[in-house]
Amino acid sequence: MDNTLHRIQTKGQEAENILSFLKSEIKELKDLATNNAVSCKLKSLKKENESLVNEINLLKQELTELQICNGKKEVPLPENCTNATDKPTGKSEVTKQDAATKQDSAVTKGNQEKVVKPKKEIKAPDEPPVDVGRLDLRVGHILDVKKHPDADTLYVEQIDVGEASPRTVVSGLVNYVPLNEMQNRSVIVLCNLKPVKMRGILSQAMVMCASTPQAVEPLDPPEGSIPGDVVTVEGYTRNPDPVLNPKKKVFETVAPDLKTNTDKVATYKGVFWKVDDKGVVVSKNLPEASIK
Repeated sequence: MDNTLHRIQTKGQEAENILSFLKSEIKELKDLATNNAVSCKLKSLKKENESLVNEINLLKQELTELQICNGKKEVPLPENCTNATDKPTGKSEVTKQDAATKQDSAVTKGNQEKVVKPKKEIKAPDEPPVDVGRLDLRVGHILDVKKHPDADTLYVEQIDVGEASPRTVVSGLVNYVPLNEMQNRSVIVLCNLKPVKMRGILSQAMVMCASTPQAVEPLDPPEGSIPGDVVTVEGYTRNPDPVLNPKKKVFETVAPDLKTNTDKVATYKGVFWKVDDKGVVVSKNLPEASIK
């Protein structure tokens, strides 16, 4: 009986020891499982954090490129992104960062406004006054003249105006001036009209004539004039356009004031046409006539 009780007690003690051991093993297994789960979770979080950091860096780079492309000042960004596991920033630090961001935004906006602000337009040079000074009037000498092959009332002249080669000029003078009086004649030529074809021949200038309803005759330069001598009018600065723009109608505006006076002297608004140091321009026979 005692032996049986002893065996039972011994077995009971052994069972308790085994149970205690098993509990200890189970606890260790549970702890190990928990640690493994935590470790896996930490690894997962670290991996996710690295992915987020990379994505943020890519977004920063893209933002910088967009700012540069749009001409905006680059907004400085933090060099290092805060990891998900870092401690949150204190309230004072957040306030400082907000203030810095607002200041940078204000600077960026100011610079943007400066860039967008249009430049002042550069004013074009003032248009010279529309007067006789805009006309390139010169002394010319007719080297050759013949009738236009396709027009009975037109002459075709080769006129020396002081340039390297003579200019071709077409004039409607057949009915007013005989051919022999045109040959080797000195005349006044308007040299900056836009060249125009007259019955197929390009006319590069115009012979200036005194004109009435009954008669037309070329103006005569003063004696001693040579081809290329310029005609001036006192009180009007000679500043001829390279070529008169037909749309601006400079000649048409000036022409009504071009006339011979009672002494048959060519004038503009009553002021004589002159060739410096040589004399005045005249018409032989037509006083108070229009000049054109």
